[in-house]
Amino acid sequence: MAKYDLSAPEPATRTLDSVSGISKKGLPSGTVGVLGALVIGISTCAPAYTLTSAVGPAASEVGYQTPAIFLMGFIPMLLVAIGYRALNSAMPDSGTSFTWATRAFGPWVGWMAGWGLIAATVLVLSNLAGIAVEFLFQSISILVGDPAIADLAGNRFINILVCLGFMALATFISYRGMTSTKAFQYVTVAFQMVVLVWFIIAMFVGAGDPANAQGRVPELSWFNPFEVDGFSAFAAGIAVSIFVYWGWDTVLTMGEETKPSKGRFSTESKAAMILIAILLVLYVGTAAATVAYAGLGSGPTGLGNPDIAENVFAALANPVMGPAAILLSLAILVSAMASINSTAISPARTLLAMSHYGALPPSIKRIHPKYKSPYVALLWSSIVASVFYAVMRFISEDVLWDTITALGMMVCFYYGITALASPWYFRRTALKEGVGSLISKIVLPAVGGVLLLVVFVQTTIDSMDPSFGSGSNIGGVGLVGVIGIVVLGLGVVLMFLQSRVSPGFFRGEVLARTDASNDTSAVEVFDDGLGS
Repeated sequence: MAKYDLSAPEPATRTLDSVSGISKKGLPSGTVGVLGALVIGISTCAPAYTLTSAVGPAASEVGYQTPAIFLMGFIPMLLVAIGYRALNSAMPDSGTSFTWATRAFGPWVGWMAGWGLIAATVLVLSNLAGIAVEFLFQSISILVGDPAIADLAGNRFINILVCLGFMALATFISYRGMTSTKAFQYVTVAFQMVVLVWFIIAMFVGAGDPANAQGRVPELSWFNPFEVDGFSAFAAGIAVSIFVYWGWDTVLTMGEETKPSKGRFSTESKAAMILIAILLVLYVGTAAATVAYAGLGSGPTGLGNPDIAENVFAALANPVMGPAAILLSLAILVSAMASINSTAISPARTLLAMSHYGALPPSIKRIHPKYKSPYVALLWSSIVASVFYAVMRFISEDVLWDTITALGMMVCFYYGITALASPWYFRRTALKEGVGSLISKIVLPAVGGVLLLVVFVQTTIDSMDPSFGSGSNIGGVGLVGVIGIVVLGLGVVLMFLQSRVSPGFFRGEVLARTDASNDTSAVEVFDDGLGS
């Protein structure tokens, strides 16, 4: 296997003959096991935060088939996950979508895939911080018994100031490295999962209480996707799933930091597949319990009440849990807070990889000498997310709604490209390996990738309507559409500017386009000494 010539003065301009591709970046290896990666993945997905935001909109679309729509929404994410697992097993790299798409389709497509991931995570970082602000004041309000305190979250300046404080705290924790991050996540994940399970069981029990006139015994038809009424409901289910299931791939960005695996699959691949299974059971179970307890009425706790759709658990907490309702509010608060911290892992490591391979300025790839964290990339992610949130707060009254919708577009974009990288990268080897490889590396990821790219195109077209999302618009164009186009357009501009500064990467001289049949760098990941 070819090695770097460490005496060469210009690593970014070395020819393809002298560089074999993927290399390490100075991150500490062997620090995260399956459980640690799983905990960080759960924290990124933030079940408590996600569910309170998603169950209401889903129920408003499909009613009692809400559990079925979460099942349907799970399918494209599972297909993408299968492609991710194959790519990660062949090419473990913190750049994930960026690196894999570059190897399969070339530097230009790879750069945009990386940009899509960064844009999506920056959007959700700002959204998570906003959610944390709202539940902070709601928790304080419950503790002191003063409902007026909860209204402070609506004050624009207080909201932004506290949001920036949350972002700074989460950045500080991640700045101290993966070990510090992992310890913080163990505590927060354990708390929110215990409270969520308690809440789900309490809803099922309450559904059978004769005093609950809205309660219903769960039926098998609730889990039957064929009883969903019409294609629009199916489309709504996919859109919701983009939000609720997104984030599991964060564990794959830690491929260079996880412990070696003795089995067939890598540590991070195992954690990713376990995570997806947990999310499926948790989300479908919560959907069934919520529908069974609350029903579809328009009363104070009914899922047909539009006033509670954006925050269902806040309305159900007291009726379901009584005096323990404060625990649910705190669980959602720490869920959002912990997710800010863990979600920052993904864009920071993607920025690190892009800088390492010459796709971004070299200063971004710096690793902290003590904490071994990609601190420059992390700081950039946090600063951009904070500025974006502050600006959006002044543009849109429904900033959380609009950013989540725009987030879905970005996720469809980079998930779709990454999923299609699997069939293209393995196209010459999968059939030789057998039918199993053909299905898992070619067919299933291709279906998932095409599906998500179709959703991306359709959502982009629909988002131009001024009534799309919250109804906010700029010059008669929907704000969600403006966000999506501006973010992707900015990526294109930055890509062309970087191609003038670092042409070697864009000529394929640093990270070569190849496939599994002749990719020698997929066999061994080595340290070229460029990570510090």
